[in-house]
Amino acid sequence: MAVKLTGANRHDITQLLPLVDSIPSVAGKVGRPRCKPDSVLGDRGYDSEPHRIELRQKSIEPLLAKRRTENGSGLGIYRWVVERSISWLHQNR
Repeated sequence: MAVKLTGANRHDITQLLPLVDSIPSVAGKVGRPRCKPDSVLGDRGYDSEPHRIELRQKSIEPLLAKRRTENGSGLGIYRWVVERSISWLHQNR
């Protein structure tokens, strides 16, 4: 996992590829370490066809919600996990 901190006035999409590129290798079995995730989940703030293409070129499946579509893409079922984790971080300043 990787974390990037930016100002509140920065767009999320500008940090997508640098964040994916900063993911460290995962230790595990002997041999070539795993360096990238299988997929990336993102909300409508990450909707960008050029970024989808770039992720596919890196063999990463982009699961990014599209703008101007109804909810129900399946991505919302994981949101509470993110919100809970952020609240834990705020409690332990």
